[in-house]
Amino acid sequence: MTEISLPPCPACSSVYTYEMGALLVCPECAHEWPADAAGTGDGSAAGSVEAPQEKVVKDAVGNVLADGDTVTVVKGLKVKGSPSGIKAGTKVRNIRLVDGVDGHDIDCRIDGFGSMQLKSSVVRKV
Repeated sequence: MTEISLPPCPACSSVYTYEMGALLVCPECAHEWPADAAGTGDGSAAGSVEAPQEKVVKDAVGNVLADGDTVTVVKGLKVKGSPSGIKAGTKVRNIRLVDGVDGHDIDCRIDGFGSMQLKSSVVRKV
């Protein structure tokens, strides 16, 4: 009888992997990966899938934004509860990039309005 040899876990190198449907599962670290990615044997394909991809956030003109940058609002924005809104040209300092709701990927504090989230498409890096 020939025994089917399953590859070790690419996350923790455990040899106790098992098949569950179309996935291979490691009982020690609970890592799951597709059985077809394990065909390489060295775990390099599965290891590249593991690496988290950083999201690149760009402003209205294509400049890459980072935490702590200063930006300028490029168009007037309406704000609920405020009669005037945010005017174009307003400077916003020390932004933070977040995974916000509905495309709002900048968390900031604007003088006179307080904390709020903005879309990167309405700001320009200074």
